[in-house]
Amino acid sequence: MDLDRWLGEAARAVRTWSDGFGPYQPHPTLDVPDEAFAPAFAALADRLRENYPFFHPRYAGQMLKPPHPAAVVGYLAAMLINPNNHALDGGPATATMEREVVSQLAAMFGFSTHLGHLTSSGTIANLEALYVAREHHPDLGVAYSAEAHYTHARMCGVLGLRGYAVAVDELGRMDMEALEAVLSAGRVGTVVLTVGTTGLGAVDPVHEALTLCRRHGVRVHVDAAYGGFFRLLAGAEGPEGLDPRPWQAIADCDSVVIDPHKHGLQPYGCGAVIFRDPEAGRFYVHDSPYTYFTSTELHLGEISLECSRAGASAAALWLTFQLLPPTPDGLGRVLAAGRRAALSWAELIDSCATLTLYQRPELDIVSYFPALEPPTLSGIDQASARILAQGMAAPDPVFLSTLRVSSAAFARRHPEVGRDADGARVLRSVLMKPESEQHVSQLHRAVEQLV
Repeated sequence: MDLDRWLGEAARAVRTWSDGFGPYQPHPTLDVPDEAFAPAFAALADRLRENYPFFHPRYAGQMLKPPHPAAVVGYLAAMLINPNNHALDGGPATATMEREVVSQLAAMFGFSTHLGHLTSSGTIANLEALYVAREHHPDLGVAYSAEAHYTHARMCGVLGLRGYAVAVDELGRMDMEALEAVLSAGRVGTVVLTVGTTGLGAVDPVHEALTLCRRHGVRVHVDAAYGGFFRLLAGAEGPEGLDPRPWQAIADCDSVVIDPHKHGLQPYGCGAVIFRDPEAGRFYVHDSPYTYFTSTELHLGEISLECSRAGASAAALWLTFQLLPPTPDGLGRVLAAGRRAALSWAELIDSCATLTLYQRPELDIVSYFPALEPPTLSGIDQASARILAQGMAAPDPVFLSTLRVSSAAFARRHPEVGRDADGARVLRSVLMKPESEQHVSQLHRAVEQLV
């Protein structure tokens, strides 16, 4: 795909559309001559060089990568019009696109009915889900995995809810016996299950937790912000296939959050919240005296806590889904490459003497640490920090990240490591770019050399 060409086509298409409304004279206060713009743009381009190469497979650090070119073109085309998807008056075309892409996401999760919309982030999407949960059970708290994203504890604070962190098992998944103990106390109205923790990519056993929660009359919300698109690999053949049970169970949960700006190939920020029961819309009822006047149809702003939202995000996702839909044969092939990359690197680590897997990857996140003699938490922590820093500063750099884990968590996985500290940093690599599949051996050699 020729990005330069299609960026130009996007600008021309919008110009042709706008010309149809007749000529007008732009105000002189907005005019910026090219000779004035040139140095400012040069300064911007220079400042942007301070970024890490998120686009390159040598970057195997955080959950960062550029959007697909189709998303860039779709975003730019709509951004030139700058629609606001709060109301149909502000974005009639992009509001329709938003409904279409949200329906595709709901179908991916198996929802037969739904109510949902895009958000500016996964944080806001989770806030909305917990807001509706509070309205259902205003006097009860929220339980979430001890390794769930910190947003849940934070949003419970925002909403005035009591949060309960539930212990995890030896793989970082919510422990069902611990959940049973929390629910038995009768103080929880909603349980948040995570499919793809941001630290290790662990997948909570949704199918087991759902049965337990229903027995206690508790709502179930799924935080699939990071891992949601891996639903496309549930039950797939080949090494990338995932146990379908937790993913299929999402269809019977009350709400789900997903971030297309992660595995959906979108620019920041593009999250989504979807409720299985459309009646959740009653908790958003409000009145606005100057919007919602062009149609009696439900406006997106009437089912959202956010007000102004970029219609460009909907256009970007819509255009991307035209080419790479959220199906196993569409976007699923992209995720399969990252999953295979993680499994391949795990095999290389298992077969070498310089590195040790911290935990076998469940999705596309690989966690590992330098093999030391004798192995101690303090030594692993120092070595991991050194490798991170030296990797970025090397003439042929490699970009990793670290994850701090507790002494107890380390002991459950590696009892042979001396517990001379309260925890340690391990190395962590997110292989969410499909190009990583062809670059794993180079990454492995680079890290081995650093060790």
